[in-house]
Amino acid sequence: MDATKKRVAIVGAGASGLTACKHALAKGFRPVVFEAAGDGVGGVWRRTLASTRLQTPAFAYRFSDFPWPVDVSGAEVFPRHDQVVEYLAAYARRHGVTECVRFGCKVLAAEYAGVPDEEAAAWDRWSGNGEAFGDGSGEWLLTIHRFDFLILCTGRFSGVAHTPTFPPNRGPEVFHGQVLHSMDYSNMGHAAADELIRGKRVAVVGSGKSAFDTVAECAAANGGRYPCAMICRSGRWMVNGGFVWGVSLGHLFCNRLAELTVRKPGEGLALALLAILLTPLRWLLSKLAETYFKMQIPMEKHGMVPEESFAGSMSGCRLGVLPDKFYDRVEEGSILIKRARSFSFCTDGLVLDDDDAGERVDADVVVLATGFRGDQKLTDMFVSATFKQQIVAAPLYRQCVHPRIPQMAVIGYTENLTSIYTFEMMAKWVAHLLAGAFRLPSVVRMEASAAEWDEHLVTRRHGEGGGGGDKPCLGAVSTWYNDELCRDMGYEPRRKKGILAEWLQPYGPADYAEDRGREGEETKIKRTKGPRGKSDGVIERR
Repeated sequence: MDATKKRVAIVGAGASGLTACKHALAKGFRPVVFEAAGDGVGGVWRRTLASTRLQTPAFAYRFSDFPWPVDVSGAEVFPRHDQVVEYLAAYARRHGVTECVRFGCKVLAAEYAGVPDEEAAAWDRWSGNGEAFGDGSGEWLLTIHRFDFLILCTGRFSGVAHTPTFPPNRGPEVFHGQVLHSMDYSNMGHAAADELIRGKRVAVVGSGKSAFDTVAECAAANGGRYPCAMICRSGRWMVNGGFVWGVSLGHLFCNRLAELTVRKPGEGLALALLAILLTPLRWLLSKLAETYFKMQIPMEKHGMVPEESFAGSMSGCRLGVLPDKFYDRVEEGSILIKRARSFSFCTDGLVLDDDDAGERVDADVVVLATGFRGDQKLTDMFVSATFKQQIVAAPLYRQCVHPRIPQMAVIGYTENLTSIYTFEMMAKWVAHLLAGAFRLPSVVRMEASAAEWDEHLVTRRHGEGGGGGDKPCLGAVSTWYNDELCRDMGYEPRRKKGILAEWLQPYGPADYAEDRGREGEETKIKRTKGPRGKSDGVIERR
């Protein structure tokens, strides 16, 4: 295959789009990256709150071959959003990605031009033969452009806001103030956002990271004269650092030993029984972390102890970093925390628990930090009604390709606690697929494997011991997942030196640099068994 003649389109120039482009370039392709923003790369990091920082330390949130500058690296440094944007821009410049980006180009729809949808849905092999480009006759049409392969890197936290619905006469239409979603608030720009909230009574609805950051900004701007009300259904594990009694969270929850305590997709009977036997160990580690952070943070005093276990929060990617001095501002009266099962609007603010006799919260501005509809953003991308239904009806194989949508991959839809190198691993896997390094198994086998993974992710998504959420997260099995990708690509999964390091140290971006592993044989290899003996399909490696 002559890679220079194959046309690859990438939608989005955030972290996942940049690494997808970099690895496609490394395989000899010349991809085109379409980015709706006209002011540079970085995705959501370019349109966020002034106070936003990383949720993971810099050493963990980085590409495998591109370390942070010395002044922003370190185990306890959480870079600011502008530092993240510069890091991503520097990565793009370093690897020649910037030249591939078409700024100010928003992809409104993608249409597959090949065989009819019904015929593609009936294929036994993905794209007809299990290869990235099929037989070469299919194309993706993006407006007036034609491409042989499409990679969607649109993320989950932008584009389509999730807004609650209300009964008649209880929604925003009866409110005399201003209502906006946290996405719109972030997109306003720092100066406009500051002007909107300064000297106003602000109520923020939500308990996720964006809610905490928005509340903290409002409190800093207005102080106790105009306290910011935070309306939340339950508490969230928001921590003030990545260590528990001097031990990093990664060493407690994110190494191979910790993964033995959870059920994993595709594992054999022995590992499944071991996970059951080790469940008390995971419970103990979770309780130790909960006790430590309750001692450090006055969440009990203010009714913000989460219902979900700490381990469940880690598994579901619902762990966040607390804004600086958040509870100090609660103590001084700049932040008012209101717990409510539900809310509705009235003319001068909010009514809690949808009861005419419920508590009222006066407000001039209401910010809905109620999440995003990442599934709808994916659905809206397709012209085909069949593909629209399929993309949300069935899970992705290896979290990257849909078994019944040919010549297309998705990177960045499934998260991890340190998403950037998970995105990079996905990008490497897709680039190897594009280069013909392996052929995908049959559609039936892909669907079976994807369904097994989805069953695991749904369990984590709905939380361990309470909680909830709708985003797929690899938090509890990220090493297991990366092992699968490494085997597909022909790399040695176990990449640390020494058995203690292999089991006790968490894997990080540097471990997955290509020069750290041993490349597999170049001859065709058929793998009929999964990592621990369970069949997950045939990967033909070239």
